[in-house]
Order: sequence, then C-alpha cells, then structure tokens
Amino acid sequence: MSACTPKSLASSGQKPIQEMCHPLGAEEAVLTPSPDVRNITSSIGEKDQILPNGTPVETSSPSSSSSLLNRLQLDDDLDGETRDLFVTVDDPKKHVSTMETYITYRVVTKTTRVEFDLPEYTVRRRYQDFDWLRTKLEDSQPTHLIPPLPEKFVMKGVVDRFSEEFVETRRKALDKFLKRVADHPVLSFNEHLNSFLSAKDLNKRQGLALLSKMGESVKYVTGGYKLRGRPVEFSAMGDYLDMFTQKLGTIDRIAQRIIKEQSEYQVELREYGPVYTTWALSEAELQGPLEGVASCMANCSSALDELTQDMSEDFLPVLREYVLYIESMKIVLKKRDNIQAEYEAKLEAAAFRKEEKASCTQVPTDVEKCHDRVECCNADLKSDWDRWQNNKRQDFRQLLTGMADHNIQYYEKCLAAWESVIPLLRDKQPQETETEED
Repeated sequence: MSACTPKSLASSGQKPIQEMCHPLGAEEAVLTPSPDVRNITSSIGEKDQILPNGTPVETSSPSSSSSLLNRLQLDDDLDGETRDLFVTVDDPKKHVSTMETYITYRVVTKTTRVEFDLPEYTVRRRYQDFDWLRTKLEDSQPTHLIPPLPEKFVMKGVVDRFSEEFVETRRKALDKFLKRVADHPVLSFNEHLNSFLSAKDLNKRQGLALLSKMGESVKYVTGGYKLRGRPVEFSAMGDYLDMFTQKLGTIDRIAQRIIKEQSEYQVELREYGPVYTTWALSEAELQGPLEGVASCMANCSSALDELTQDMSEDFLPVLREYVLYIESMKIVLKKRDNIQAEYEAKLEAAAFRKEEKASCTQVPTDVEKCHDRVECCNADLKSDWDRWQNNKRQDFRQLLTGMADHNIQYYEKCLAAWESVIPLLRDKQPQETETEED
C-alpha cells in the first residue's frame, strides 16, 4: 500500500519532511529551508493530499473495504496466497495483413475483486497495448515506479522480431511486466489496468496523446530555482543506481563475450566430430572407439548449445530488464527532485511575502499542498524502492541459481559423454594383448 500519509507541521520545531529509514542504511533525509521559511511551515496544518497533477490521492485507493483489506494483505505477504488478482501472458500469435504484420498475446485474468464485473477475462493484446498501459500508469501515478517493458525496436538483420525465440523472450518479459503491475498494492487498482485486462477493445486515442507530455504533471516551472540538494537517503539511492548500472554493464559485456566464444567453440565441435566418423570408415579395428569419440563430440556440442541458449534467453534478458528498471527509478527520482524544488521555491517566496506583510501569518494553500506532495512522493518512492530491492534479490537469487544448475548440467553431460567412450577403449586392450602373445 502506498505509504503516502502527510504529517502536519504543527509545531515550530517539527521538520518539514517526515523521517524515513533508507534501505541502504543512510541517515534520515531533511529539507532545510531558511529560518524564516521554517517559521512559516510551523503553521501548516493537515490538509487533503494532492498529487502533482492536482488529483486527490484518494483516487488511487480502492473504493471498497474489501479491496483495502486485499491491498493490506498484498503488502503483508507478497509471496503468499492472499493475492486476489492473477494475470498470465501466453499463446503468441502472428497476424498478417496488407498493412502490417504483428504479434498478439493472450492475456488471461482471474480475480475476486469487486472492481471487476467477472471473475475471469481473456483478451488479446499486442505490444503497443502494453506500451499504452505503461504510459497511462506513468501519467496517473507519477510518483510510483512503473516496471519497464522490453525494448520495442530491434536492429534489422540482427534479430528477427518474428522468430520463435524472440517472440518467446518478449512474451516472458511482458508476462513479468504485467505480473509486477498486478502485484503492486497501488498500481493494481488503477482504472487503466482494469480496462487493459477486461476491455475487448481499448480506447487508446486519449492515451496516445500522453506520449508527448513526458510526465507533464510533475514538471514545474520553478523560475530557475536550483535544488539545494537531495536528502541523504535519496542521494544514496542515486549513488546505488549508478554503481548498479556499471556492474550490470560489465556483466552484460562479459556474458555476451562468453556466449560468442561458446558459439565459436560449438562450431568447432560440430566440425570435429565428423572427422572421427570419417576416420572410423578406414580403420576397422578402431571403428568402435572412433565412432564413440564422434558421438561424444556430438553430445558435448548439444549440451553446449543448451547452455548457450539458457544464457541468451534467461540470463541476458534479466540483466537488460534491470538496466531499464534503473532508468525508470532515475526518472522517479528526478520527479521527486522537481517536487522538492517547487516546494523550496514556494517556501522562500512565502517567507519573502511574510517579511513584507508582518501581520500575515497564514500560510498559502499552494505551499501546504506542495508540502503534501513532497511527503507523498518521498513515501511512495521509499515504498517502491523497498519493493524493488526485494524483487531484485529474488530475481537474482533465481537467476544465479539457474545459471549454476545449467552449468552443472552441462558438465555432467560432457562427463557422461566422455565416460561412455572409456569402455570402448578398454575393450580394445585385451585384443591387442592377445595378438601380441600369438
């Protein structure tokens, strides 16, 4: 559940930003306006929460008590059986027309939520529909981390976007995207997700116009105001993302080089095996062992092909997903900075007006609302950061475990292939000894 609960600045000694514990162990974050500005903020009372686009925060909350309970359950146990919204992306199909060729995917939804009219839906969606959904989520929930989609474009001549391998890789990525959204305690209640999952035909006319807005709802005209500095915990997030990007980039480059070398080695194995087969045709006495070695080469080549395929289809996509995830997180951090900059600018402007009118003690409403937006954004970002870190740990634990298993299986197959040749070689030794005795 979104942890967006603004706290009033009821006393002069209260800090204008709520204290939050950072997952990286950083110190608490505090905005430090000038003394005059701090005096103004001391009179701010509790007000309705308003998002940067002016929409009340309550619009993102479930409308029923049962949905609220379900949301709490989702937060309490992400991996338990308390979920009430299950989505699956499967069954890709190719559509060919005179105008275009494209792939659609079946989206199956099962739910017990009262927001849905039926307990189960089955619709077909193409990539641009997923892109529409993400754009709508990003616009309507600007302070939340929206999971990334797989990259839309591929280089011509490098990857065939209609090949079975590419389509399956994209299907897995779209399925993961939709599951992450459905598991999110706020995004899963978004009305656009409801339409995406249940509507037979999406009305995307309005949504396409949002592509040019680029998060317009959180872009503020701050009169050239320069942010004093991110609070410590959010600076730590930015530093961590920069470090994580470098590590992923290095791993990705090395992994691709390993895949290339494995592919070249596999080509050599495929050419190596037939040499022993040809040799066996001219050596009757060594035919058994030579054919055994040829078969061993074929088995090793097949095992290496599986290992390379696992790295290409399972390992690399996760790395690229998290590179895109990092970019999404940086965008949300930038939005948070914009909100903070606007808040600081309004506080200073209010302090200046107070000096001119000493008798005025009331804080402008726009300053109060902007303060609420800062607190909401900070809380939303921290909540999504914790969720992202948990997902990351689970994903990479599964990724590295899978990589270890695939390598073990590869070497076990190679070992079994070579061990199968040993009895053939041993069978020849008694015959050779008997010939020498005669």
